[in-house]
Amino acid sequence: MATNIYLSTFVILMAVAVSNILAQGFKRLSPTYINLLMGLVVGVLPLTNAAVLSFNNEIFMAAIIAPLLFFEGQNTRVLIVRRKRHLILGTAVGLAVAIAIIVGSAVHLIGGIAWPLALIMVAISAPTDATALDSVTGGRQLPTHVGTVLRMEALFNDATGLIILQAGVLWYTSGHLALGQNLLSFLWSAGGGLVFGAGVAFLLMVIRQSLLRSRWNFPSSQIIIYLMTPVVIYLLAEVWSMSGIIAVVSAGLVYNGEAQRSRFSDPRQFHLSVQLINFGSEILNSFVFVILGILLARIMTGYQSTTVTGHWFWLGILVYGLALIVRYGYARLIRLKPTAALIFALGGVHGTVTLALALSVAVLTAGDNQLVLLVETVVIILSMIVPTILLPRLLPADLMAERMPPKITKMRQAMVAAGLARLTQLTLTAAVKASVTYDLRDQLRENRLTSFLRQWGRRSWEPVNFTGDEALQERRALMQAFDAERQYLYDLVLEHRFDSKYIYSLYSEILLAESLVLDPDNQSE
Repeated sequence: MATNIYLSTFVILMAVAVSNILAQGFKRLSPTYINLLMGLVVGVLPLTNAAVLSFNNEIFMAAIIAPLLFFEGQNTRVLIVRRKRHLILGTAVGLAVAIAIIVGSAVHLIGGIAWPLALIMVAISAPTDATALDSVTGGRQLPTHVGTVLRMEALFNDATGLIILQAGVLWYTSGHLALGQNLLSFLWSAGGGLVFGAGVAFLLMVIRQSLLRSRWNFPSSQIIIYLMTPVVIYLLAEVWSMSGIIAVVSAGLVYNGEAQRSRFSDPRQFHLSVQLINFGSEILNSFVFVILGILLARIMTGYQSTTVTGHWFWLGILVYGLALIVRYGYARLIRLKPTAALIFALGGVHGTVTLALALSVAVLTAGDNQLVLLVETVVIILSMIVPTILLPRLLPADLMAERMPPKITKMRQAMVAAGLARLTQLTLTAAVKASVTYDLRDQLRENRLTSFLRQWGRRSWEPVNFTGDEALQERRALMQAFDAERQYLYDLVLEHRFDSKYIYSLYSEILLAESLVLDPDNQSE
């Protein structure tokens, strides 16, 4: 069993790595779609499909979705949530309930589906996906207010969808719809998850900050505690029948303020944490869509036409289309202008969480189970394809972002030229000058592979590298060159010709490079 787990993880991680590399060659296509296509390939090919284990909903939610939403919550200010609390309540609860009633009724009346099964179908498609939203905008920015509402909805509407789903399942199995019981379940799930997640996160934050300010602080242990926080909170919340998703989101909100006010207590530890979060978010996001591709491939290849007729395709269109209309109507109700309302409606993207919910319902008959899976597959695909086509036409192009890459390249070249020019003013041995020149040109990534291999050979096989005076020369030369590069960028900021964020990005690269020269912990001898 352990071997199968290792092989399955290896196949998915390799699919993530390869798809992310391929995405660099298709800049006009969102990396999410490349991940999705790679997952489809893995799911279609018999060899790779056999290597990947069957989907486990509990592991997926705890190990993948919980950390992702925890990081998303940490990137959200509590002040925004407090100011938008009424809007969040209306969108995450009111809109989800309205969709369940209106779309569920239409599926029952028009589609000829039994009420309980119709409610299950609609409830599964209630949660929207924050991680999938960026993949459908064509690289363009959503209006600030609309983008905030969509992200808040995606963070908090999972609990509503789960409770509606539980109501549908209970109705399906018992034949009765217990509204009072489900209302109490919702209050316990959502409210309990919110309080529990925030409480545990606050307690862990106090413990970690106490350690940080004492002689007991050990960065590796701190980071382990931090990375395990969303998994532990999610699992404990689920054990006590609370919403694990809302619990990890509220925990992330607590940690947002912590990051802002403790970043200089131990800069190395904070920087490492940020890099791990960015790396983890990137990998987990890709992981999610590779898995989604595999699941979609398995559902479609496992489809048996004798069990379920093509009725599922039209049901999927009905569910998505009517939900789109309800979302637009709600957006107009909260006074969004027509274009903004349409953007909001299209922004309700569904992804792996929707499919995970569909796969988690174990009480359905074989025919109903296959029908639900196929309908949700159509909903997911439509919710990604339709916005991908329409949103770029509704959102204004960021002309500055489109024009900046060539200008950033020129800025980088001029920056390195300033550093090389400073070298000519220094007294250096030929060997030191050649080494430092190579290092500075490497900032442009233009050193040939043959040049790298020569440098590697010298550093690896020569008995002695720079020592004594030459080592000091090398360090001072690099520091002087970096100082010249920073001065060039500083002068560029004062000219106000470019958005400062692009210049600061280059500036931060120089500071990181400088830390490799100065910090003994970062040097490899």
